[in-house]
Amino acid sequence: MLKGIVISNVSDLYHIETEAGSVYNCNARGKFKSNEISPVTGDKVEIEIIDDEKKTGIINKIEDRTNYIKRPKMANLSQMILVVSAKLPKPDLELLDKQLVYAEYLNIHPIICFNKVDLVDDELIENMANVYRKIGYTVIKTNAKEEVGIDTLKQMLKGHITAFSGNSGVGKSTLINGIFGKDKAQEGLVSHKNKRGKNTTTQVYLYKIEDNTYIADTPGFSTLDISEIESEYLCHYFVEFVPYIEKCEFVGCSHVKEQNCGIKMGLEAGKIDKGRYDRYCKIYQDLKEKEERKW
Repeated sequence: MLKGIVISNVSDLYHIETEAGSVYNCNARGKFKSNEISPVTGDKVEIEIIDDEKKTGIINKIEDRTNYIKRPKMANLSQMILVVSAKLPKPDLELLDKQLVYAEYLNIHPIICFNKVDLVDDELIENMANVYRKIGYTVIKTNAKEEVGIDTLKQMLKGHITAFSGNSGVGKSTLINGIFGKDKAQEGLVSHKNKRGKNTTTQVYLYKIEDNTYIADTPGFSTLDISEIESEYLCHYFVEFVPYIEKCEFVGCSHVKEQNCGIKMGLEAGKIDKGRYDRYCKIYQDLKEKEERKW
């Protein structure tokens, strides 16, 4: 048996990179379907070799996952680089907060990357960055076109499976090109301008930077849907809210309209940023409306 990681799959064919660095084309045992589980990109697996010369095999075992993302399907993502443009397009902090919520929900380590910092006054960026630093998040500043901050970013990727997320135009492709030192993004990573066919546009691919270090190509990831998180639990994924939840007078407080709310007390005391709180209210209402439409 060889151990490896699923770096891609198209239809029922899985590409497995072994610990030795070889890549095998594998099918999965039928037992997985009967157990209602299928291998996905990022899975750590054990394979049985069928033909070593032709590099074919079969997946016998899927190791326990640290996390599982439903859309796009992948497992064991350990890190997310949340790219926010300082300008062109303007910073979308609501999307950033949704991405942070999703990372917390899945237990994925998030890093916030403010890109295009050369286009605005540094004080503006620092004010935004400090909101998130005070909560405990890592924030880096980059200018992808000039490769400013690329070395810092490279160091943070080591030993991780990392996905880049952010609005179109924020500079994800340029950052990734800087990391690889070539036009990797134009080969398919992030951009997906090359046509793979209707049935493969949501496939996830892992691109290796070095041993145990991959970037996940995750089409559609930036428009993530967090509706699997119930509105009543949303507050637990705004990490700075958590110490104040127990101070609410009412059990099941939504922290939006109620009086004697611990989170509102934290807001009034200056311990919670008003912008973050306002975006929490907006995201909460959006989730609540989606839940009501289900019925």
